[in-house]
Amino acid sequence: MEFKQGDRVSIEKNGTVYEGKVMPSMEGYITIKMKSGYNAGFSTDRVRITRLESNGEEGPKNGKGVKECKAGGEPPAGAGKILPKVAILSTGGTIASKIDYRTGAVTSQFTADDILAAIPELKEIADFKGRVISSILSENMDSDSWQNLAKAVVEEIEAGADGVIITHGTDTMMYSAAALSFMIETPVPIVFVGSQRSADRPSSDNAMNAICAALVAISDIAEVSLVMHGTTSDDYCEIHRGTKVRKMHTSRRDAFKSVNSLPIGTVDYNTREITTIVDYTKRGEKSLKFKPGMEAKCALVKFTPGADPAVLDYYINAGYRGLVLEGTGLGHVSTKWIPMLRKAVDAKMPVVVTSQCLNGRICDRVYDTGRDMLKAGAVEGEDTLPETALVKLMWVLGQTDDFEKAVEMLKNDLSGEITECTLK
Repeated sequence: MEFKQGDRVSIEKNGTVYEGKVMPSMEGYITIKMKSGYNAGFSTDRVRITRLESNGEEGPKNGKGVKECKAGGEPPAGAGKILPKVAILSTGGTIASKIDYRTGAVTSQFTADDILAAIPELKEIADFKGRVISSILSENMDSDSWQNLAKAVVEEIEAGADGVIITHGTDTMMYSAAALSFMIETPVPIVFVGSQRSADRPSSDNAMNAICAALVAISDIAEVSLVMHGTTSDDYCEIHRGTKVRKMHTSRRDAFKSVNSLPIGTVDYNTREITTIVDYTKRGEKSLKFKPGMEAKCALVKFTPGADPAVLDYYINAGYRGLVLEGTGLGHVSTKWIPMLRKAVDAKMPVVVTSQCLNGRICDRVYDTGRDMLKAGAVEGEDTLPETALVKLMWVLGQTDDFEKAVEMLKNDLSGEITECTLK
């Protein structure tokens, strides 16, 4: 039979029936996206294909593909039900990408509305408003992008959104989540979500991640969070605080993990239930506040054995306003670096020290080197992740030009980035 992209079809092969939406397919083949989010491909001369309506019955002869509700009949499922209003803001990334069959590469081509069309289950959860903020891969994000995104989020909340979902590339999603955590105090959930595999690839994680993110967006968790697969299976997603999460694997579906903190909670994909694990800010607990401003001229420097301290001199002379040092163990650099560290502080450049170990808390009071770093004016980042420390530094310096005030802000927990007791 004839079919076209977007048709809902039933495919019978060897006694097994598969249903889904037709995706871009090579000649002689048909590829469908099933309700599970997985893709399946078949040779058209080896299967029986039937075009369906949305309810799984054979489509009407008029080809409209929509079952109308006649007078006196049963209304469609969900009709008349008032759903929460959720804004879905698309920035690009793999969750909003598909294969360009001309080149074979993955490109950011989907809009927010395309995502809604590809994952129809979302419309059962909330009344969505789609908006494209950008269509870029996440490595092209910068401080201006974060501020534009934050402004759009605030606009949607002011317009009455009960929650906001941000679709984002996974590679730098934790930076953007941290940036919005510092810029926005929110009365409603702000949820980042992405996928490790594009929508038209087998075992794509986009559908489950998006559905779980939507459930968090209408929940009581009024924080900036990041929702992604909790395991490699399609069982549950984890809800990570925006300032305590890191991408820990290049390609696994459960790449994101909370560091030095437990996740806020989990979302069971099958039962659609949310289980919280730690305390969180509840819906309506805070009033909306927008505090934009990001200083782009900050840098994250990783110390390595034998590294020339002149690298710090470069940033001082280039007019950078702040540095994060990713030190060893408890937060150390070579003693040769300390004079240059002092030079940076004397130039009113805050220097925040974090650890390459990620897990654990720095303490520059144990060894002589650490004590000398503190005497030179270094600020301990406690158990803050290096990436979060960089974003925090950029935001703090976007709020004040006062060096002493900036240092004081950097020492304090502003958005859950520093925990009182680090997990062992």
